[in-house]
Amino acid sequence: MQAGAPGYPPDTYHNGGHPNFPNPGGYGFGAQRMPEEQNIGAGWVGLAAPGTVLAQAQPRHTHAGYNETHERIMRRRTVKKLALENGNLVIETPVAPNICKQNQSKEFTHMRYTAATCDPDQFIAQRYALRPWLLGREIELCIVLTSYNEDEQLLVRTLNSVIKNIAYLTSRTKSKTWGLQGWTKVVVILVADGRKKADKRFLKLLQLMGVYQEGVMVDHVNDKPTVAHIFELTSQVMVSANGSVEVSQCPIQVMLCLKETNAKKLNSHRWFFNAFCAQLKPNVCILLDVGTKPAAKSLYHLWKAFDNHPKCGGACGEITVETGRGCWQLVNPLVAAQNFEYKMSNILDKPLESVFGYITVLPGAFSAYRYKALQGRPLEAYFKGEALHSGAVHGGSFLGNMYLAEDRILCFELVAKRGEGWLLKYVKSARASTDVPDKLPAFIGQRRRWLNGSLFAAIYSTWHFGRMWTSGQGFFRKLLLQFQVIYSLVQLIFAFTGIANFYLAIYFLFSSATSDDKHDPFGGQGDSVLQIVLNALIAIVVVCLILSLGNRPQGSNLAYHAVVILLALLMGVALYTAGFTIFIAADAAGLTHLSGWTGDNILQLIKLDSFRDIVISLASTYVLWVIASIIHFEPWHLVTSFVQYLFLTPCFVIVLAIYSMANTHDLSWGNRPAEPAKDLGKASTTGGKDGKPGQVEVKTTTANDAAELWQSAQREMAVPRVEEKEHRAPTQKAADEAATFRTNLLLIYILVNAVLVLFFTSSYWKRFVGRKLPGSSDPYMAALFWSTAGLSALRATGSVLYIVFRIFGH
Repeated sequence: MQAGAPGYPPDTYHNGGHPNFPNPGGYGFGAQRMPEEQNIGAGWVGLAAPGTVLAQAQPRHTHAGYNETHERIMRRRTVKKLALENGNLVIETPVAPNICKQNQSKEFTHMRYTAATCDPDQFIAQRYALRPWLLGREIELCIVLTSYNEDEQLLVRTLNSVIKNIAYLTSRTKSKTWGLQGWTKVVVILVADGRKKADKRFLKLLQLMGVYQEGVMVDHVNDKPTVAHIFELTSQVMVSANGSVEVSQCPIQVMLCLKETNAKKLNSHRWFFNAFCAQLKPNVCILLDVGTKPAAKSLYHLWKAFDNHPKCGGACGEITVETGRGCWQLVNPLVAAQNFEYKMSNILDKPLESVFGYITVLPGAFSAYRYKALQGRPLEAYFKGEALHSGAVHGGSFLGNMYLAEDRILCFELVAKRGEGWLLKYVKSARASTDVPDKLPAFIGQRRRWLNGSLFAAIYSTWHFGRMWTSGQGFFRKLLLQFQVIYSLVQLIFAFTGIANFYLAIYFLFSSATSDDKHDPFGGQGDSVLQIVLNALIAIVVVCLILSLGNRPQGSNLAYHAVVILLALLMGVALYTAGFTIFIAADAAGLTHLSGWTGDNILQLIKLDSFRDIVISLASTYVLWVIASIIHFEPWHLVTSFVQYLFLTPCFVIVLAIYSMANTHDLSWGNRPAEPAKDLGKASTTGGKDGKPGQVEVKTTTANDAAELWQSAQREMAVPRVEEKEHRAPTQKAADEAATFRTNLLLIYILVNAVLVLFFTSSYWKRFVGRKLPGSSDPYMAALFWSTAGLSALRATGSVLYIVFRIFGH
């Protein structure tokens, strides 16, 4: 191919290099090798020794004068005439001398700005170019950090952790892939969803790194609106949230893609995959959300999964809940319950799915994909959700809800990709922490998206399970995947009938416990208590329905808290009843005394249907949780979070399920209206004679301007953030079709659960059981409890197998 063709360097670049850019080896890495742990980033002779503080955090004050400095410099910017590069506006402007040296190459001393006026799918066709590609670098790892309006604290938490992970890659001097020059194989890309929505302190922090300069941006190039502002720099510093700047442990190739308008996360990923990765051709892509903090070496462990397993198409690590210093956030029962839920998912669910080879969801906040595996149908299916959510394509409510969990669709399409046999893996050694909702309304809103998306995505994958047989997997693997589909179908049925099963479990438990007046746990008032509990449950379901249909969680905060507290009290009564029933049965068998622990007494106790069914169900759940946690050497969440999760279980089963079902018409992530901007100025071509291309006039900053703005931004970071109350825009009403779909689905959902409750609590069913199965417990209760036991045992088996396979390197 000739230079200048789409996907290849422009004519002004030869041999894959920029005329002003030296080879990567010219950066100054020495040949001396030192132990990995003691010398991360060894050999770098850039600004100073890694960790050297270039600028201390300024004293805290109320005003730093940044706005005045910014306005003054914006007025005095230098006007330059530049030729467009292949019809595209590209500006290279010096960064502040505080963070570079004059004798370094341009990738360290000049920030490269590109005003992209095209759709991300046309990025290469429109002959845009990125610095690492112009330098001819082979990219092994592309890391994307997606953000909306996250603050500087969350950015520091994620970006600095990523930098430390990359520094660890450079410390692996004996690796065939990494080593001292390993940083040249990694590109970190931040994609911010909307220029005006981006947090100002977020951008100031990037300005201190040299990655962002507001003064060079334009909103139109030759009357074409700028879609994305792309900034590139190989940064040499790490910045703290208070403005302290220190030399990083290795250089980092950083790119900021600041989208002009809000186009949502899928569009951010489309810029990453279809524009940037399409040109850089990385081997592995890692997806992170700003606010997610990967632990030390986590990115290496994720990458290593692909290096060790050629058929690994995707992988995820363990996402943990950020519990704060001294785990103080676990004081909040909602955070503690989520901490327990996350932990048990990472102990039971993810290992089982990894053994199958198909993880139903690789979380977008912390996951990785082999770029080659994503080509074709997986990415096409993944990005279909963007058109659905933007309204460009009308696919109906089913598809709209399904694409609330587009990461699940991507996982299914990847494993089901015809003839390629890709697998998904869980990498336990790769860990990352993230914040979870600590307020009930935010929690309900988040789970609405998760539950609706996962429900419809599960239906989609189950309906299309036949594609697994053409996916190129081995025959035994296909059988495993087929079994997983059946397992998922059972889980789906349990989830859909969750309210009925919860009600019936309470009903059978109380009925059994209060059947004998001599051993009534409520002193002879068992029947009255049973009626109160059941009526309270029915009332709570009705209240949740009314709240879900007519109000946002933010507007019904007090009511939802009252419902959750009442459900927790009912759960406490149910746990007391179960414990009392077990004690009475044990006492009747003589097991409450040491002398009574004989084989005959134990056998007699096991023969009691009421005892056996309750104990088997509870043991299969709670005891297996304990055993699995101990096997994984992670028992502490049982101590800190188990009780909170136990009492909030009815909230998960009833409140979240009803709200999600009642709002299937809401297909938004919280719609963000796009607002075209015209406040940055235009770049229009002028002149051009005798066949020569014209030039554009643009305003840029000098090195002195950059230094003054840098210093002012550093002072500004010491000014305490002014907390502003969030004002949410009113949610746009759904279309009539979506509302009708919502109503019909909700009626079916309530009808199915109500039929189960009415039938299995009817006098007909009692007479049938008494006539056909005299002296035995209710068969539906037995089936429910034994099914719970079987599912729990299967998850535990998968968890144990995962550890065995991990020990032997599979």
